[in-house]
Amino acid sequence: MAVKKTTYSEVELMFAEKQLEEWKEYVEAHPLATLTDRVSYKETKSGGVIPMVIASIEQQGKFIQDTMKNYLALLREVEGMRKLEEDKQKAVRGNQTLSPAEAGLI
Repeated sequence: MAVKKTTYSEVELMFAEKQLEEWKEYVEAHPLATLTDRVSYKETKSGGVIPMVIASIEQQGKFIQDTMKNYLALLREVEGMRKLEEDKQKAVRGNQTLSPAEAGLI
């Protein structure tokens, strides 16, 4: 039975690596121990304002945990993509390296 091989381009690999970096920065900037409820003020019908929780500590913690799960899953994919790119480079006939123009990077 034939198995479909997923091929990735260098652009997709760079995008995934950038996304991993952004997720990591977000998680590092929001440690669970320092989370507080995010509160905003909502205008009432009478013209006053009341405080309203926009995101509770629990919701923010769950979001950070989900982000970490997504980070680890994407990291596995990126490592696989890197390996495929390395294998492509090794598969060049004569074991020679290609110029950027020959490799299609320009």
